[in-house]
Amino acid sequence: MHCSSPKMVCETKIVADEHEAIAGTKKDSIIVSSAQMWTSSSPSPSALESKVEKRDQVFIREFERSDHEEVRRIFNEGIMERIPNSAFRGLKQQTRTQFIYALLTVMCYFMTKSFTLTFCAPFILMGARYYYSRKVILNYLDCALHTDMSKDLFVLIPTGSCFWVAVLQGQVVGIVAAQGREDDNTLELRRMSVDSRFRGKGIAKALGRRVLEFAMLNNYSAVVLGTTAVKMAAHKLYESLGFRRVGDTEDYTLPGMTRSLLERLFFQIRYSRYRLQLHEE
Repeated sequence: MHCSSPKMVCETKIVADEHEAIAGTKKDSIIVSSAQMWTSSSPSPSALESKVEKRDQVFIREFERSDHEEVRRIFNEGIMERIPNSAFRGLKQQTRTQFIYALLTVMCYFMTKSFTLTFCAPFILMGARYYYSRKVILNYLDCALHTDMSKDLFVLIPTGSCFWVAVLQGQVVGIVAAQGREDDNTLELRRMSVDSRFRGKGIAKALGRRVLEFAMLNNYSAVVLGTTAVKMAAHKLYESLGFRRVGDTEDYTLPGMTRSLLERLFFQIRYSRYRLQLHEE
């Protein structure tokens, strides 16, 4: 896998942000990149601090074939987390669906006159939501693993795009992709995910910054992304990087969905679009 520009240095040294410091590193830390972006000064560390800092540094570099298994593991883990999030946490954002479920519960009582069945109705509905969330997301995962996240297509990223991994102590702990769009000269941030054991350490933000740096060095006019994330932490991350939400689509159709009546009743997901304008077109 190669970036489009031969002058691009696709390895970035990260020592976290002040408020998201990696355990064992100095709080006054920096991000050193090929374009010298997002830097802050820090005092010279002692010999002991330098040793600890070197051990806990996170490097962002281009994807290599040997990373494939770890990249797929991190990607799979991130996708599988969407099952309970979509089934349960996502329901809080869907007032229309809440009303439908409440109506179905009331109808259950009037049709059966059974308090027991009526009491069980919400649990049955939640069980159905989990079943269809799992079904849809597994289909989506299968689609991804046979297209842009397949082993073969990792090395077929088009010109103007790139795929990076974050490495900590020799282990891949995060991934992110950037796909160029020639029609509107924008770069799409895709497939960002961090190993659950290493979250909260500034790795996701560093991956996002690497995409922004790539976009600026390759003269893209804007960086865009779309997310179905339910957790607010993901949205706050994008906003902290400078993205602005430009639209939402309710009841989004994921690749692999059949749009059957039951699937539409028990699986709904919101798709949010973000944009960061780098310069005027």
